[in-house]
Amino acid sequence: MKRFWLLSLTLLLALFTALPTATAYDETPFHFGFKKSKNGQPASIDQEGFKEILARNGAIFQGDTSKKELYLTFDNGYENGFTPQILDTLKSKKVPALFFVTGHYVKDQPELLKRMVTEGHEIGNHSWSHPDMTRISNDKIKEELAKVKEAVAQATGQKEMPFLRPPRGIFSDRTLAVSKECGYRNVFWSIAYKDWDTKQQKGWKYAYDQVMAQLHPGAVILLHAVSKDNAEALGKIIDDARKQGYEFKSLPHESNRQPKQP
Repeated sequence: MKRFWLLSLTLLLALFTALPTATAYDETPFHFGFKKSKNGQPASIDQEGFKEILARNGAIFQGDTSKKELYLTFDNGYENGFTPQILDTLKSKKVPALFFVTGHYVKDQPELLKRMVTEGHEIGNHSWSHPDMTRISNDKIKEELAKVKEAVAQATGQKEMPFLRPPRGIFSDRTLAVSKECGYRNVFWSIAYKDWDTKQQKGWKYAYDQVMAQLHPGAVILLHAVSKDNAEALGKIIDDARKQGYEFKSLPHESNRQPKQP
């Protein structure tokens, strides 16, 4: 009997040893930050503590800094009445954009979503309920992302959704890895300014100056569509960036040419 139990114990230990173990990820939360571009030089995250984490998980914050290409992105958490004007400008200027939307936006603005896709833009994932994803489980992260993707597909017919922008720019090694497993590439930014406060709008010229001062090759531009200043400055930003030799491009998918890693 003793030999039987010893044999059973040995087999059980072998079985548990052979079972796959959960990957251990660094849980340290980060708030994305960067050193702004000056005089056309690339923005930098060299001084931040997450550069290797972004690279390891295929996340980007800027594209190929050897080419005068710009990637225009908008965060759409809710509609403040300016997205139609933004879309009008993009259409007239023939500029593609990537719109990151939340569940609230999907439910509230299906017609604007349809217009985005119809006019050649792409919709990215900004999560369903805009949580701090470092504070929720892997399963909840997957649920947040799946709900947006499915709802956008139903509303617009856009089947692919390869790009994700973490809510509030908060992330960890774990959240990047889990979303990557779901087929997403996390997209941060290399041009931004405080434009999301609708009570602190300072006029189109302020928005224009903030963006133009940071222009650099390969820039991923983050603008919030709730900003009146952004909507009014967008046309001149596009025109004057082109005068400097820049082209506005769609962010390439994994299967195409990829921006350089950080």
